[in-house]
Amino acid sequence: MNCRNCNSEITSKYCPDCGQPTSLKRIDSHYIIHEIEHVLHFERGILYTIRELITNPGQNIKNYLSENRSRLVKPIIFIIITSLIYTVLNHFFHIEDGYVKYHEGEGKAPGAVSAIVAWVQNHYGYANIMMGVAIALWLKLFFRKHQYNFYEILIMLCFVMGMGMLIFSVFVIFQGLTHLEVMPIASVAGLLYCVWAIGQFYEKRKAVSYIKAFFAYAIGMLTFWMIPVLIGTLIDLMGRH
Repeated sequence: MNCRNCNSEITSKYCPDCGQPTSLKRIDSHYIIHEIEHVLHFERGILYTIRELITNPGQNIKNYLSENRSRLVKPIIFIIITSLIYTVLNHFFHIEDGYVKYHEGEGKAPGAVSAIVAWVQNHYGYANIMMGVAIALWLKLFFRKHQYNFYEILIMLCFVMGMGMLIFSVFVIFQGLTHLEVMPIASVAGLLYCVWAIGQFYEKRKAVSYIKAFFAYAIGMLTFWMIPVLIGTLIDLMGRH
């Protein structure tokens, strides 16, 4: 018989070219449990990735880019999963403001800017990737002497910002259980981790690396939030004419 994936001839249980099994097992409860265990598995799973990004983020991300891409969870999957964890916890504990805040003036009807910000608050996974694009552009400028290209920087940010979302998640749980207002502290903690991890990624022994990481991250965040404000304002102005 031929492989259903690549059409190569098969004489065993697996395709010799692409590795596709001859017959797929039916999806049942055992399959679901196995998939969950695979994602959460400490070796080469999300827990292992979190541990490595806590202990030595810079070197582990460098290893991912240049040496071994099987030890850590794929970066896009990582930031989407961590963003989803934060979103679920945020809604569960009713931490309404999330980690971004925007309020219309009193007496004003919700406008396009408010609608765009609301979309960001409900789609942190996609929004964080777009935010990473803005930050990556500034990092590329601030660290232009380094050889990392834009896409490698973006991959690094997926790991770093994903950990930032987990930091926010921890504070959401704490605030939800204690009812103490700790989200401002979460903002500082998340920023400090991101600056520290980015600085480690470039030159961890130089203080200037962390200073440049801070300004690139802050300006990148500002750049990202300027876009919905500008787009929303233009939409509102056009709607009035």
